[in-house]
Amino acid sequence: MGLFSESVDVSCAPDGQPQSLQWNGTTYAVCAEPLRWYERRQWWAEESRAPLGSGPGVVDHEIWRVQVLPANTSGPEPLTLDLTRHIRSGRWRLLRIHDALHPTTA
Repeated sequence: MGLFSESVDVSCAPDGQPQSLQWNGTTYAVCAEPLRWYERRQWWAEESRAPLGSGPGVVDHEIWRVQVLPANTSGPEPLTLDLTRHIRSGRWRLLRIHDALHPTTA
């Protein structure tokens, strides 16, 4: 699994669910139901104090796990990615690429 942070362009359905994304010059279509959860940020390491009433985006950040395939193709295995959306700005970042390789037996 790769862990990093890179900007991606994400198109969403009206309910906010990711439908497609552009990353590294390729357009990908979401091919399975995405999964969403929230993770605690270490906001105290990034900011001296949390502004009163700021709540979402300061303490927690939204994570989406999506399975994608390059648009207009049907590859053998979808790519599984973890994306985060910055609540205040609406910008998306790629956080993790999950290893799609199956373990081999000797």
